Amino acid sequence: MSDPAIDALADSARFRGLKLVRSRVRKEGKPGFGKVGLTDAKGTAVFGLADGSPSATPDDVADYLRNMGAQDWGASLDVAEPLRKSKPKKAAARDHGSPATPRHAPRPPKPRPEPKLTIRDARPADAAALSDLMQLLNHDIDEKMARTNVARLARLGEAPLVAALDKKVIGLCGLHIMHAIHRDAPVGRINILVVAKDLRGKGIGRKLVEECEVRLREAGCKIIEVTSNDRLGPAHAFYRHMGYERTSIRFAKSP
Repeated sequence: MSDPAIDALADSARFRGLKLVRSRVRKEGKPGFGKVGLTDAKGTAVFGLADGSPSATPDDVADYLRNMGAQDWGASLDVAEPLRKSKPKKAAARDHGSPATPRHAPRPPKPRPEPKLTIRDARPADAAALSDLMQLLNHDIDEKMARTNVARLARLGEAPLVAALDKKVIGLCGLHIMHAIHRDAPVGRINILVVAKDLRGKGIGRKLVEECEVRLREAGCKIIEVTSNDRLGPAHAFYRHMGYERTSIRFAKSP
């Protein structure tokens, strides 16, 4: 191995914290010529030294250093990587004037789903809510009478419709099918419509009327009438908006 190669071998040993020891024999052919060895920084023999004299070839030392580098590299995979994983994270700077933020903030509660509007036939169990709704139109019908009327109308096939948000009844629409001698088809009639005060203006009355119209048409009605008290001006405007026209005046008296 040439002198430049020996110098490179010495640099490789120095890189690993070792020292390359060269033979002092300078005459080719004599024992020990061209031999080298390795010591640590304190001069303790590491490789290729016999009785303190270099005894290894430069190729042997090069192989030793090469294997040593491979061992170091393998150790870096087995040891250094886990150390990096377990390295504690630096604590985030905090404002000592305010409370620390929890490491795991609680998840915000899921928003409650919007209540679902359902249009269905009234049931006797709805009597209390129906009585309250009818009181808004000054119809003095108590819960017991409301329950009786719902059952009677259901037997006649004229069960009133209710609007319910989930299980709460918030609207009522009554219907009637009338047969008259002067008509060639039954006449449908919407005889009551009321929605809870705090839920008006949300389209609930419209949905009740539209469902009532569907049922009356299915019953063969060619005309659908609405009865409404003269004092209910806003209700009249609503019916006109739904396409109804004033065609007659209704008269009534108690027998």
